[in-house]
Amino acid sequence: MPELPEVETVRIGLNRLLPGKKVGQVWHDWAKSFPNAQQDVAKFLVGATIEQVERRAKVLLINLDTKYTLVIHLKMTGQLVYRGEQNFGAGHPNDSLVGSLPDKSTRVILTFTDKSKLFFNDQRKFGWVRLLPTSEVPNIDFMKKLGPEPLSEDFTLKIFSDRLARRHSSAIKAVLLDQTVIAGVGNIYADESLWAAKIHPATTVQKVSKAKLKSLFEALQAVLRLSIELGGSSDRNYVNAEGKKGSYLGFAKVFRHEGQPCPRCGTIIIKIRVAGRGTHICPREQRLIK
Repeated sequence: MPELPEVETVRIGLNRLLPGKKVGQVWHDWAKSFPNAQQDVAKFLVGATIEQVERRAKVLLINLDTKYTLVIHLKMTGQLVYRGEQNFGAGHPNDSLVGSLPDKSTRVILTFTDKSKLFFNDQRKFGWVRLLPTSEVPNIDFMKKLGPEPLSEDFTLKIFSDRLARRHSSAIKAVLLDQTVIAGVGNIYADESLWAAKIHPATTVQKVSKAKLKSLFEALQAVLRLSIELGGSSDRNYVNAEGKKGSYLGFAKVFRHEGQPCPRCGTIIIKIRVAGRGTHICPREQRLIK
């Protein structure tokens, strides 16, 4: 599933490409991917002009001048790819994950009045595009439950520590993955930040020292920012708004590096399971505190 850096990278791209574009036509092939009443689509989406693209956790929000918002969850395999009139059929020569569009995974197409298109592709059909009044978006159940954004200006070490302490007897990786504690963090960046802070992922929150929590706080923000700078991490289906891969996995220190030496100490990285997820650690530097 795309994590915060991947969704933020898509947001940045779409916010550069879409504002000011007017929706001319809407097509979809799978009702669960586009669960919207046709009368709402005709009244509030077709003919609407895009004002801004925002993000909350792993969800994209395309705000329209009709005071409605397209709420888009990519889930496991979703992609949002923009194509100008001259290239949406041919693909980009530098793309390695997306070629000609539409393809067999395309679920929704927004065609703008200038003939450019936005494709929502989703192989597994778990993602969705919902049209809602903008004022109602914060009241969606999963939105109300989300924790704070880890890269927001007001996200402090105290807030981070207090949020984790709510689940003091849980493994720290499980808490990092809990979207109600902190929004947007997934498997890749949990592994990377815990390695950077030298914390074993199965250590319970209450056993982690204040100094280690500070290191984790700083590491988490650093790896998220680096990944955004590098365009996210292309793991299977993820591409940016123009269909290109991110490069963060090429700079990852432990994720998917089992059997390779730790960049700090040379110990062989191993893969274990924590919180039901494949987890990559250095067994020498990340010792479990019981």
